[in-house]
Amino acid sequence: MPQSENMPRSDNVTWQETNVSRSSRWRALDAVGATVWLTGLPASGKSTLGAALEERLVLAGRFAYLLDGDNLRHGICGDLGFDEADRNRNILRVGELARLFADAGAIAIVALVSPLASARQEVRSRHEADGLPFIEVFLDTPLAECAARDPKQLYARARAGELDDLTGVDQPYEPPEDPEVTVAPGTDVTTAVEAVLGSLAATVAQADAPRAGMTTMSPGLDWERRINKEE
Repeated sequence: MPQSENMPRSDNVTWQETNVSRSSRWRALDAVGATVWLTGLPASGKSTLGAALEERLVLAGRFAYLLDGDNLRHGICGDLGFDEADRNRNILRVGELARLFADAGAIAIVALVSPLASARQEVRSRHEADGLPFIEVFLDTPLAECAARDPKQLYARARAGELDDLTGVDQPYEPPEDPEVTVAPGTDVTTAVEAVLGSLAATVAQADAPRAGMTTMSPGLDWERRINKEE
């Protein structure tokens, strides 16, 4: 695996190759690994879309797992704060975790504010250098709508001076310039899931492995909820 100048690595370590190649693993598991990266302001709908996408894939018999930003900060990223330096570390760390999931043959679904464009690009570059499909999904929900929704009361607490470094209030958000999918305000979950799956199918079709049935998904549950009703 090529080493990035921006990715930390311990001293005196060497990447250990395994006995099973990626193509052999994917072929044996009838799988194609990829990362779907959901980015947007807090309360933009990332978790809602991520959970729906995970459900749809799993019900279709695909190995998919949602890496939700809040959940990751309960453990693997729990040592990081919310200033710019730690946000950068958080994005890169989650990106590496997603890359390993994808290499294993999973569809890694990342729901993360990830406000720094350069860090998101680094994650994409790491996937591309490793030959792994990567698609970026931008939830383009306006700040006013996110603040009005505010299911976790983050915006209210930030404006009351009880919470520092909230993206959209104290910290800027750098939107993607050319995401594979943009989810516009008011888009329902069904439509958003179909758009992401379409992009995912087109991306994995280019991978050197079976397509893994990306175009034959079975419907999940309660698809008519609107993304901008809850995070």
